[in-house]
Amino acid sequence: MSSSRLFDRRLKRLYAWYALGIALFILALSLAEKMGMSARTIGYLFLFATIAVYSGIGVISRTADVNEYYVAGRRVPAFFNGMATAGDWLSAASFIGLAGTLYFDGFQGLAFVMGWTGGFVLVALLLAPYLRKFGQYTIPDFLGARYGGNVARFVGVVAAIVASFTYVVAQIYGVGLIMSRFVGIEFEIGVFVGLAGILVCSFLGGMRAVTWTQVAQYIILIVAYLVPVVMMSQKVTGIPLPQITYGGVLEKLGAVEKKLFDAPKEVEVRGLYRAQAERLEAKLKGLPDSLAVEHAALARRVEALRTGNAPVRDFHQAQRSLRELPKTEAEAREKWEAERRALLEKAERPRPHAEAFGGNAEQRDVARRNFIALVVCLMVGTAALPHVLMRYYTTPSVREARESVAWSLLFIFLLYVTAPAYAVFAKWIVYNDLVGSSIAHLPAWIASWSKIGMVKVEDINGDGILQLAELTLNPDVIVLATPEIAGLPYVVSGLVAAGGLAAALSTADGLLLTIANALSHDIYYKMISPDASAQRRLVMTKALLLVVAMVAAWVASLKPDGILFMVGLAFSIAASAFFPALVLGIFWKRANMWGAVTGMIGGLGITLFYAAITHPFFGGSAEAQWFGIQPIASGIFGLPLGFALIVVVSLLTPAPAPEVQELVENVRYPYLEREQA
Repeated sequence: MSSSRLFDRRLKRLYAWYALGIALFILALSLAEKMGMSARTIGYLFLFATIAVYSGIGVISRTADVNEYYVAGRRVPAFFNGMATAGDWLSAASFIGLAGTLYFDGFQGLAFVMGWTGGFVLVALLLAPYLRKFGQYTIPDFLGARYGGNVARFVGVVAAIVASFTYVVAQIYGVGLIMSRFVGIEFEIGVFVGLAGILVCSFLGGMRAVTWTQVAQYIILIVAYLVPVVMMSQKVTGIPLPQITYGGVLEKLGAVEKKLFDAPKEVEVRGLYRAQAERLEAKLKGLPDSLAVEHAALARRVEALRTGNAPVRDFHQAQRSLRELPKTEAEAREKWEAERRALLEKAERPRPHAEAFGGNAEQRDVARRNFIALVVCLMVGTAALPHVLMRYYTTPSVREARESVAWSLLFIFLLYVTAPAYAVFAKWIVYNDLVGSSIAHLPAWIASWSKIGMVKVEDINGDGILQLAELTLNPDVIVLATPEIAGLPYVVSGLVAAGGLAAALSTADGLLLTIANALSHDIYYKMISPDASAQRRLVMTKALLLVVAMVAAWVASLKPDGILFMVGLAFSIAASAFFPALVLGIFWKRANMWGAVTGMIGGLGITLFYAAITHPFFGGSAEAQWFGIQPIASGIFGLPLGFALIVVVSLLTPAPAPEVQELVENVRYPYLEREQA
């Protein structure tokens, strides 16, 4: 038997024991919960035990070999590379955010499922085998060799850093969210605690450690994702097959929605929210005088409560309202406008879960355009993300690179085919068990998640009964809170938290390594110090890894926009900056350096420009949108521009050198010639 087969069999045996250990660990904690173990202790054990396992793998996999550190020695079998790629791919956005998006957007949320799964078809057909045939270590490596110089390499490094940094901030944000809820520490502290787990996995062993850690993390996250929804399916339908049974529940949900959305109390509450929005609109029109009037009224109220016999709670609440009042006209305009938009959203009649594109003809057209644009951006972005493409450098051969894509798609499919069921079952339970209940006797999970700002309940009509419009849920809370929403044992909540942490850590590992490798290998080694020793290169990589990780954690601690938007923006960036240059670089010999550089800069530039002028996080506004396209799909403008610029500029400038065209010929036929190591 060959050494590669022995290695493969040994790995399967090791991870089979690992999976058995997980099952026994969950069973032991279930028994401990029945015997009285506290929820906090269970949360601590789940999170820190799994981090300890990942850290142990990272320490055992430490290496000082450049080939091992950058590409895991190019000996990862297709099956395990597929699992590691799935772990790398299934980020906090997929684990935490996808079901939440489907919960709120219904049919339109399927754009994420279609885009993210379809992207791996493009990876298999257009990129993975050819990049593996090329060999080397990074995507900028390919750009530098294919387009003959360091200019294309440098632009590729910049684009890789921008896309990966945007993506990694979202993952570290997810780590902080999980730590703050399930361990009880402050969000900002949780971010840096999680960062320690990320660094132990990637710092000592690079891609070698990250690969074997990601396999372990995938097993945790897929078990954690499937267990709650299987239990919900059993609870709601009596059949533990959510992927099959949720269709029937969705049909029943439609009947509940028709009755609930038009209930008199719901109509009343939506009218009250609309009235609040109209009052805010009047205040906006009255600026700056309305701000001065508001300030004076609050100041009088604080003084009256201070000198009277009012409850201390009312006094402190009035003080807080005065402190939080905008200080300038510009600040007031921004804050009140955001509040007005939020109120108008709550005042709208909810769209049925299964309805494709609601509203009038114009609204349906805009929704349809956004759906298609998002699918395209996610699909193409998947095929161009550097941290995903780097995984295919680690396989022993071109054939195994393509096989590992198929395994990746299978492992990812297990989660994506389940996400719609998650959303439907969670919505069914909320609509039937939560809405219409007494606000004074809401479940404990409402208060727990309210403390970190993920859930909000407001009795706007004062009847003491929770209406649907009075409940605000952050999309990121749906998966994490589902076990509590469904009344499942707390050990399931701990398992879900461990799964979410595994998803965030696995992706963050790959992203941080991508950024550090781009800076150390492509900038330092290839462009600044080609004579640097292997030891010096590794030292530089590790130092940069620390710096990038700390900066990303600091940005995440500021609580930027929602996880899903940040991830979507990263895909748009990758799609517009890399996909045209990579595909034309493989399939069109005439593409040259100036075309590639112009295309990458133009595509990336227009994508970032559109996101900046249309998203509130960057100071933009919805009024600036082109054709109604939302900023998460900004890559739809950069992608065609990138292709057009590469083609036009390449045709107007000299053809690539003969050796470059020979490289293209060699890469194009990965199975017919001897593979590069």
